[in-house]
Amino acid sequence: MTTRVIVEADGGSRGNPGPAGYGAVVLDAATGEVLAERSAGIGVATNNVAEYQGLIAGLTAAVDLGAETVEVRMDSKLVIEQMAGRWKVKHPAMQPLAAEAKRLAADLGRIQWTWVPRDRNKRADRLANLAMDAQEGKPAPQAQAKPAAPPSWTGATGVPTRLVLLRHGQTPLSVERRYSGRGDAVLTEEGQRQAAAAAQRLGKLTDVAAVVSSPLSRAADTARAVADALDLEPVTLDGLTETDFGDWEGLTFAEAAERDPELHRAWLADTALAPPGGGESFDTVHRRVRRCRDDLIARYGGSTIVVVSHVTPIKALLRMALDVGPSLLFRLHLDLASVSVAEFYPDGHASVRLVNDTSHLG
Repeated sequence: MTTRVIVEADGGSRGNPGPAGYGAVVLDAATGEVLAERSAGIGVATNNVAEYQGLIAGLTAAVDLGAETVEVRMDSKLVIEQMAGRWKVKHPAMQPLAAEAKRLAADLGRIQWTWVPRDRNKRADRLANLAMDAQEGKPAPQAQAKPAAPPSWTGATGVPTRLVLLRHGQTPLSVERRYSGRGDAVLTEEGQRQAAAAAQRLGKLTDVAAVVSSPLSRAADTARAVADALDLEPVTLDGLTETDFGDWEGLTFAEAAERDPELHRAWLADTALAPPGGGESFDTVHRRVRRCRDDLIARYGGSTIVVVSHVTPIKALLRMALDVGPSLLFRLHLDLASVSVAEFYPDGHASVRLVNDTSHLG
């Protein structure tokens, strides 16, 4: 009898909802030996349902093996956080599955819940895909050695961290084109419609590990709409907050230029200068957004993250991916509720796949 095991579990859905399946592997924690494998197609289901089914299969196998100490590793942030008790299980379809998984976990004694990047959950992911293939009548692929992520034409290697960058919806200040930084402007009715449209689009993604946002209401409320569509709990990060425009907060461009003509002119030419009244320079914003990006990659590396923020932080992230200077801040336009996509590779490469897409707004 092996008392200490590792359970790796995964699930997937081709369509979300669509043809779905799960996979689970139980390993000896000391030797890494594979003790059990479980996989099955489950018909038409969502990605989250398949993830839970994979967890239940893995825990059941661990119980059958007589395990007493278990570490569960999954690339589903939702399942891990819900099972750890840090997030509520709100979706009705998830509640009975979560209850069954908790019942099995209680039979195992000590249990640890660990989120891992997708590229560290390959065994369970492979089983889940084989189960979906078998369910659709596809032949099993011949075993062959190949890299998990071949080099792209840019030379980038490894599995990238994909940031889906969403600007918040409309606010009263954005309607009047006023500087809107740390002031907590709320979404207008049109802004709420834009958030809902973005949520409908991004809710179709099947591999999102997290939804993170600025803590300001206009971004947090937009993020909440997206997170609800993905059945995730949004996380707020101070590093994604908009620039502090100091005394220029709430002013139009013309009003700020009239109030402080020399400083405003110099500020537009020098990203190291800050607005009056304790504002932030664009260089300061860039540094804190870079730290935030590095933290996200350290935590969710190899996964897709929806980042809901403001004009300056999103431009900063695109600037990092393009490896260009601060002039980008003044030459790139980002519409309200627009979507951009940047990928950051573990070898230091990066690429921008989409900029300022508003096709979901109709």
